[in-house]
Amino acid sequence: MLMNTWFLYLIACIGLSFSPGPNGLLALTHGAMHGSRKTLFTIIGGTTGFILIIALCMFGIGALLKSSVVWLTVLKWVGGAYLVWLGIQVWRSPPVTGEIDVNESRAGRWYLYRQGVLASITNPKVLLFFSAFLPQFIDPQRSLVLQFFVLAGTFVVIEYMVESLLATMANRIRHWLKRVGRGFNRTCGGIFVAIGAALPLRA
Repeated sequence: MLMNTWFLYLIACIGLSFSPGPNGLLALTHGAMHGSRKTLFTIIGGTTGFILIIALCMFGIGALLKSSVVWLTVLKWVGGAYLVWLGIQVWRSPPVTGEIDVNESRAGRWYLYRQGVLASITNPKVLLFFSAFLPQFIDPQRSLVLQFFVLAGTFVVIEYMVESLLATMANRIRHWLKRVGRGFNRTCGGIFVAIGAALPLRA
């Protein structure tokens, strides 16, 4: 991949990572609820999911979903249902306490990691985006495997940095969030439910 092509891809990745989405919202929510250190497992889970999506898109599965209305519809409803379920879980979570020792959260690391993975791989808009986005930067004359590592690695590093920033910001304003009690959880949970409900209805 030429350096100028990679630089354009880097700029696009930064813009994509800063755009609102389920994984960024999840990092923000978990950062406030569980602390920035423990939220790293959520973020790593999300980036793992993105690696899988990029691999599927680069090696042809994305094209299949674009051409198959049935599979795309199924994925939309599964993804929407998961986001609704996730929103309900966030809604029902205990309010942020503002305590300093936030690493003793009851949520296990594997649970947080799994939520991060599922938030990314059940979003069909991400899959369709990458299946249309990545070919713009792929050179058919060069190794597809090598380009996969470059493209996936670049996006994952940017996404990790952005989500870590969101988690750290949320953790630092925990004492302010304590004042709003369950309102923060219900707001974030409501956003997840809204996204999940709207996702299958979009064309």
